[in-house]
Amino acid sequence: MNRSFAAPWLALAASAIALACAPAYAQDYPNRPIKLIVPFPAGQASDSIARMVGEQLGKVLGQPVVVDNKPGAGGNIGSDAGAKAPADGYTLTMATAALPISKAVYPKLPFDPEKDFAPVTLMTITPLVLVARPSLPIDSVASLVEAARKAPGKLTFASSGIGTSHQLSGELLKALANIDVLHVPYKGSAPAHIDLMAGTVDIMFDNIVPVTPHIRSGKLKPLAVTTKTRAPTLPDVPTMAEAGYPNFEATAWFGLLAPAGTPPAIVERLNKEVNAILKSPEMNARMANMGAIVQGTTPDEFSRFIGAEVKKWAPVAARAQIRVE
Repeated sequence: MNRSFAAPWLALAASAIALACAPAYAQDYPNRPIKLIVPFPAGQASDSIARMVGEQLGKVLGQPVVVDNKPGAGGNIGSDAGAKAPADGYTLTMATAALPISKAVYPKLPFDPEKDFAPVTLMTITPLVLVARPSLPIDSVASLVEAARKAPGKLTFASSGIGTSHQLSGELLKALANIDVLHVPYKGSAPAHIDLMAGTVDIMFDNIVPVTPHIRSGKLKPLAVTTKTRAPTLPDVPTMAEAGYPNFEATAWFGLLAPAGTPPAIVERLNKEVNAILKSPEMNARMANMGAIVQGTTPDEFSRFIGAEVKKWAPVAARAQIRVE
């Protein structure tokens, strides 16, 4: 047979075989353990949620879900490994608010948060809380803005590091309120809390989970939460919208990603199972105790959410000239 004549038919046959095998492959999934990459250290909220959901997902799928912590570079080391993993459903990645922020602040990012992943589901969102040292003579966002305008550059805001959602939330407030507050970055939230309670720095945006015990003990003073609605665990704390900034919304969030190119049937299976786990009464209660609000979206909804986060934070990072080489 003439090779030039046979080649198109051979290619067509190969495509037909691949299409025929795809549903069978998806039906056989999973037949070995699944790795779940967490781009942050053990003990953080992303790790806790990954282990809670992963344990239940392993029971449903009949294969263990093994958490693999790959911290470093603001989550980019683990995310890069997840993006470059085989697109077979056996390597998943925990996504956090750091993912779209990375696209804005890392000019040499080795992966694209929007193109190199197949979103599975947005699992939870968690409010950030604007807290102040108890000795600071303010009791609201309005009095904070007034104090900042009277003494530009004198007040300080802490963050868990350059390019984090904590820093960008502070920069967003600066932009919306037209105030000058000095940023003081730390290597994580814990050392920032120590200095904040000691009065070394003045304010901080942080995840509701680690600051709530300090709020309840009176060691930190809450001014506002950053979600559209009040946090169930801090019902007396107003939102930033209620404080006069309707366009201010910033959350810590946690989602599940697969590498781009993962078979749609596998993505749909994971989406179905994870969402069912999240919405079970037991898991809902456990998440609520952490201050997390269960979501459970479709893959398309999560994809659009990530795109919106990229668009939201890019101008904030540009205005503040935040760049990490």
